[in-house]
Amino acid sequence: MKTQARVVVIGGGVVGVSTLYHLAAKGWGDDAVLVEKAELTSGSTWHAAGLLPLFNMSYSVGQIHKYSVRFYRELEAETGQTTGFKRVGNLRLAMNRERMDEYYQYAATARTIGVAVDFLSPAQIGELWPLCDTESLVGAIYHPEDGYIQPADLTQALARGARSRGAAIYRNTPVTGIERTRSGEWLVKTPSGKIRCEHVVSATGSYARRTGAMVGLELPVMPVEHQYIVTESHPELRARAEQGLPELAVLRESDGSWYLREENHGFILGPYEKGAPCCYVDGPADGAEYELFQEDLDRLEPHIEAAMKRVPAFAECGVKQVYNGAIAYTPDGNPIIGPAWGIPNFWLNEGHSFGITAAGGAGWQLAEWIVDGEPTIDMLGVEPRRYGDYVSKEYLIAKNEEAYSHVFVIHYPDEERPAARPLRTAPCYERLRKMGAVFGQKSGWERPNWFASGGMAQVDDWSFRRSRWFEAIREETLHVHEKVGLLDMTAFAKCRISGPGATAWLDYMIANRLPGANGRIGLCHSLNRRGGIHSEFTITREAEDTFYLVSASAWERLDHDYLCKHLPADGAVRFDRLSEDIGVFVVAGPRARDLLQDLSSADFSNAAFAFLRAREVEIAGVPLKAMRVNYVGELGWELHHPIARQNELFDALFEAGAKLDLKPFGIRAMDSLRLEKSYRMIGTELSIEYSAYESAMDRFIHPGKGDFLGREALLASRERGLKHVLVTLEVLEPDDADALGNNALTRGAEMIGRATSGGFGFRVNKSLALGMLRPEHAGIGTELEIDILGQRRAAVVIADSPFDPGNKRLRDLDGANR
Repeated sequence: MKTQARVVVIGGGVVGVSTLYHLAAKGWGDDAVLVEKAELTSGSTWHAAGLLPLFNMSYSVGQIHKYSVRFYRELEAETGQTTGFKRVGNLRLAMNRERMDEYYQYAATARTIGVAVDFLSPAQIGELWPLCDTESLVGAIYHPEDGYIQPADLTQALARGARSRGAAIYRNTPVTGIERTRSGEWLVKTPSGKIRCEHVVSATGSYARRTGAMVGLELPVMPVEHQYIVTESHPELRARAEQGLPELAVLRESDGSWYLREENHGFILGPYEKGAPCCYVDGPADGAEYELFQEDLDRLEPHIEAAMKRVPAFAECGVKQVYNGAIAYTPDGNPIIGPAWGIPNFWLNEGHSFGITAAGGAGWQLAEWIVDGEPTIDMLGVEPRRYGDYVSKEYLIAKNEEAYSHVFVIHYPDEERPAARPLRTAPCYERLRKMGAVFGQKSGWERPNWFASGGMAQVDDWSFRRSRWFEAIREETLHVHEKVGLLDMTAFAKCRISGPGATAWLDYMIANRLPGANGRIGLCHSLNRRGGIHSEFTITREAEDTFYLVSASAWERLDHDYLCKHLPADGAVRFDRLSEDIGVFVVAGPRARDLLQDLSSADFSNAAFAFLRAREVEIAGVPLKAMRVNYVGELGWELHHPIARQNELFDALFEAGAKLDLKPFGIRAMDSLRLEKSYRMIGTELSIEYSAYESAMDRFIHPGKGDFLGREALLASRERGLKHVLVTLEVLEPDDADALGNNALTRGAEMIGRATSGGFGFRVNKSLALGMLRPEHAGIGTELEIDILGQRRAAVVIADSPFDPGNKRLRDLDGANR
């Protein structure tokens, strides 16, 4: 066995072997090693059904799945090893309009990444799948490129391809420990010896939490039991084969929560039922690689009956075998692919509930990341650091069982899942709830999405169209515009950077200039090495070498880990996490100054407290940092206060605000307000997939200031010419649905871009979207079409910031707020 390697992959399932293959394909073959505790494919791979569903509502996961399906078609020819790939297509049924809305939204996303999707009528379904009873169906979508593969054969083909490029695979070689050496390398310990390496990749499936614990990580992965039934053959399927007819497409009845495919002239039925339990909650036992659990057909009974009704031939088949095995899950059902937090060069490729489909793309992007330093597509949907330290074993059990049971639910854009909530709450949570707050969660934090009033039920109403909360958001946005509102943003990620090296280091980490004077605020972006936007921070200079940073709650671990991994080794820069210590209220609207002035001796006038300034003040006796900045485009301040005194401040604000008609507002109102200002958002308009110039952030980029992270790549991308430009769109005659993001943008038959987000702007009374367009189509006045739930709606490129383009309201100029 080798004792030295550049990278060691732990885990010989399809995900680990794909990672090894792609590392070898990137030129690291002679320096790449895989160790597997038993045989290749042991674990979850050997008992997987081998499906290759392209359907996924995530932009990140969709691209990963697309790559896998294409790559698997090529792999057999390259290696000479059969993979058992059957391109039979995938037929996904719909029994109601809301399900079809989901399919239309997905199809728009699929088109933006080049995945073919066809819509079928019930009659066409019957032609394609003659054994299917089409009664009660309203339609379906069909993926002609979809199908299934033999997982063991696929894994062996990947292994052959990796070995042919020099990579080494050691079977029956369990990892007993992982240590960092003083030189910063990793030492992977096995009974056969130790391997010293620069990088370690964990692809250990059901063993993920055990592997993570070896390096001090609590990984957000826990398996769930999944059952599927294999039947005896059926005469009609045998007859089809004898006639030379193709296999039937994989059939999915989403509303019945099951899939069905042919297998040896019989069927495989795989339900996703409620009540499926997590397994291995304390880790698998040694020797559990081939373990199956006792079947529980009672749990599957409703799904079996639904499948029998839809496909009567299935009811006529005898049961050959029932498989009940472990498949890895995360709380949101998407895998974790990328760097671990807190430690360098430890990589994760775990939590794959659809591991056969994702393995190819996951290995591809992880190899890009390890070898070249960055992935080539937006990976936020599978980023390991999207989870924080709030993840516990109890949390995983609740959320992973929920994620499993939700595989086939309608994935609404505003869906909020209830398990393990509330988990993290601001002190004012109960006060907001009594005011009618309907909460969502982000990074474990409860945040008010909107407020029910006027007798409305305090229950969310999810839809792809304008739902019951549409009018509530209208009231909230217009109230902020006309009077004054308060938004709880305690969930913000917050930290302080200080020390004698803080100024020079932070200046290198961002593309903008640092705020020059104490009390100044700047919107700053940290780029990746390719010039894409990795993180966005609001930075306040507190002292010569002290800075207060605020960023999005959803990406706290990602942003903070990015900073910490770039900290100088000499200790000249200190990082302090403050997220749990400081609460945040946004007070915004034309009466915001009157409210704050009534509770403070500080001067909040324009002359004394200008835009993009921060001051330490007291409000109602509570010392806090008031920052004149907000995300809604109105006169306003963020109040960063000691969280222990939050309710004291909250009560004082609402008591004094009664005469000004102060009301709370929520995240969805904020999103509407920010669209009217064309404000970008991390994860939608801002991502590593687009350069900072493509995201039209020119005024926040200052290459003339000197070197900064990503500068050379950013300038080189501009020199080559931009491939996309971010624009603001007005959707004309939108009917009852607005853009949601990932909508295809077209001119005639030509796709020219994609919407990144959208919604309705109540101040301007227009349906709006932000989107990436090819530069030749990005001029103001350009007419185009946008795909909204299967309808091509007319749209036009308009100038940024359709509301208050001169920022008179925000800056309180020319009496704009009188």
